[in-house]
Amino acid sequence: MVADAPKDLPSGSPVSNPDIGKRPGGLRPLVFASFTLAGLSVVFSALALLFAAGILPPLRGTDDLERQLRAYLLNNPGVIVESVQGMEARQQAAAQSEATAVIAQRRDEIFNDPYSPVGANPRGDAVVVEFFDYNCPYCRQATPMLDKLEQEDKGLRLVFKEYPILGPGSVFAARAALASQKQGEYLAFHKAMMAYEGRITETSSLEVAADVGLDVDQLKQDMTDPAIDETIRRNIALAQALHIAGTPSFVAGQEIVRGLSDADGIKRLIALARGS
Repeated sequence: MVADAPKDLPSGSPVSNPDIGKRPGGLRPLVFASFTLAGLSVVFSALALLFAAGILPPLRGTDDLERQLRAYLLNNPGVIVESVQGMEARQQAAAQSEATAVIAQRRDEIFNDPYSPVGANPRGDAVVVEFFDYNCPYCRQATPMLDKLEQEDKGLRLVFKEYPILGPGSVFAARAALASQKQGEYLAFHKAMMAYEGRITETSSLEVAADVGLDVDQLKQDMTDPAIDETIRRNIALAQALHIAGTPSFVAGQEIVRGLSDADGIKRLIALARGS
């Protein structure tokens, strides 16, 4: 165990959440409820305009308002869903636009950060960046697919952004992985961690490190380097700026894919990266 190494997430990072790292949808009911309330406000505003324009008869009191509102919603049941969908689409478009601007402004940090490990083809011409967590099951599913794509396309340059958002074990694993670079064993350690069956903890991280031939005592010492925590903090801040809240997420060219993608989806990203 690393002496004095904090077990919590680095300062400023998101709180660990069991829904993060899963397929989209875990928080949909809460989000939908929020949008529904917003949708109702849109309906009320629309009704106010109808009353002001004289399309609806004048109100005679609160009971009359409730009656007309109920009748309107019963006759137009799709209005709330349409309002919610429209608002959600506008918010997603705004977030994507903001993320695209961040990619342009922080391009070197995203694609060429010297502290970010790279895959098997470090001189590839098509750069795809992966934000991941060692405890994310979908990140583990993505790893063999990415390995195969690297073998098929020697121009694919994968950049790994350690993004430990699933608890203290993930933070320790990220530190250990970054420290393994000093022994030249990052890729071996990374792939072994992704292939590990079970929860990644401090103990399992060190077991994997020993299995791949790392000097564990040296690894523990290297993990105390302040530059490692700083790299993780920068990754987290960058992910937040890009509106990346879950893992895996991929960045290529001007596009972000949030969540697990299939091989065709990653190939499309590679093509975008090559054309950017």
